Amino acid sequence: MSLLHNFGFDNERNECVGQLETTIQSLRQLKRIGHITPSSNTALEAITSQLNVGLANRCSHHFSRLRVTAVRLDPATEDQFALDTMVAAAELLADAPLDAIVWNGTSASWLGLQRDEELCRRISERTGLPASTSTLAFLEVFRSMGATRIGLAVPYVDEVTAKICEVYGRVGVNVVSHASLRQSVNVDIGNNSLDAIRNLLRAADSPEADCIAVVCTNLPATFLVEEMERELGKPIIDSIAVTFWKGCMLAGIDPAMRNWGALMRGELTS
Repeated sequence: MSLLHNFGFDNERNECVGQLETTIQSLRQLKRIGHITPSSNTALEAITSQLNVGLANRCSHHFSRLRVTAVRLDPATEDQFALDTMVAAAELLADAPLDAIVWNGTSASWLGLQRDEELCRRISERTGLPASTSTLAFLEVFRSMGATRIGLAVPYVDEVTAKICEVYGRVGVNVVSHASLRQSVNVDIGNNSLDAIRNLLRAADSPEADCIAVVCTNLPATFLVEEMERELGKPIIDSIAVTFWKGCMLAGIDPAMRNWGALMRGELTS
């Protein structure tokens, strides 16, 4: 099944229409990618599904949630990302079975990169699967494209934004400009309008920035990457897209596609 390769909405008949084409004999022929997902996230699953439309006869995506409701610099926020809890979510995913697992969240960008490195080590140790995260995928793309100066676009409060700048700076990625929406409740982050996100991207840009990084997997900036790259004249690395890209690559799938920006066209990585 090429899983709704051709689909849409028939306005005259007021119904969805889809065309199923049988091109596989079993779902086991698909590469399976597992995503550990913040519980209050309403963006990444829907957008990941849309990104995967052209790959639906090659890979599938599966989600396990852990409780995350807000992002602040306090012990309660940090406890949401306890490694034992995240590894337990990965183990549930691995029951499927899968070909790769990703943490589809950016918490290490303010808690420290060592958190994600240790998380991936534990996931692979417990499941035998390759693992990565949104933050580690960002750094891989920055290295590949030679980006050392970025514009940072985030929905977070100022203290979290400042911490991200600090963590990135430690690995040679300097935030030369940034903009934030000063939000901490994850449901609010997911409900931002596309116009608000357009303005956020414009405010995060500067002539010195090699690219713009959208750090949050609940901010639906993915829809705007192609449009805003044309407007701003530089690459935009989006959290949901970069995590999708890395998950596919870990599973042995090159996800190159049009209409989702330079990263997804394969122009930023070798």
